[in-house]
Amino acid sequence: MTTPLEQLMTEQVDEQYNSIDTASVAELAGIMNEADATVPAAVNAALGQIVPAVEGVVARLKAGGRLFYVGAGTAGRLGVLDASECPPTFNTAPGQVYGILAGGMEALVAAQEGAEDDEQAGAADVISHGVGSGDAVVGIASSGRTPYVLGALRAARDLGALTIALACNADSDIGLAADLPIEVLVGPEVVAGSTRLKAGTAQKMVLNMISTISMVQLGKTYGNLMVDMRATNEKLRERAIRMVRLVTDAGRDEALAALHAADMEVKPAILLIRSGVDVPEARARLQRAEGRLRLALEE
Repeated sequence: MTTPLEQLMTEQVDEQYNSIDTASVAELAGIMNEADATVPAAVNAALGQIVPAVEGVVARLKAGGRLFYVGAGTAGRLGVLDASECPPTFNTAPGQVYGILAGGMEALVAAQEGAEDDEQAGAADVISHGVGSGDAVVGIASSGRTPYVLGALRAARDLGALTIALACNADSDIGLAADLPIEVLVGPEVVAGSTRLKAGTAQKMVLNMISTISMVQLGKTYGNLMVDMRATNEKLRERAIRMVRLVTDAGRDEALAALHAADMEVKPAILLIRSGVDVPEARARLQRAEGRLRLALEE
């Protein structure tokens, strides 16, 4: 049975905010900043749920599986955002991390909030993307009861995928439908029910953890340097040069020459300089090291 909306903590009316319509801009900025400052503590309290979920995602990605985020409205858009940032940041393969949004990608710019009520559409979208037992599916819903997300999680679980539910209410419906619930309890919003505020901030923080920690565990960084990125614009080219120089102590010209030889890929460029190998051997070492630059350098 779906939890009644009025019983959800995220829908409660917090009396400390009942006169914000009379506040000045400066007062409102302070009120919102004070409210947002409580979100990290709520995320910290959920770390016991977040850690096993990330570990499950890492295991599936290491085995060649995929990570899907599924949601509607703000929650779904946050999933699409996090997924879309993985290719430029971590050079992920197409479709390795993917966001499924209720109402389709047009819902990114034109709200289609009614799409969240279609449980069957959620199931159909998961099936159409070929979700299987090697994949992980994260259903995102602040309320924890969105029918589209429920349908997606139930279908994904039937297909054998690891299912994770990210909600901002306790004992959520999607949490019960998933293998691993993550419930970040941020409490009532400054504007009652507007879960794009604290709830949205909390969800983005958790999604940052899921994707970033997964990529670090997959060897996409060297220390805290994002060495698996591709330098596809001027800013990224400069970042790539700086990373190669930091790791190798090379001059700018040497770093740039190595990058050009390695098709602007940072990890093989570093191996060219540090290990004195050619590009094919650099790529072979990285393959043997499962993409981990630190291990490839130690070979």
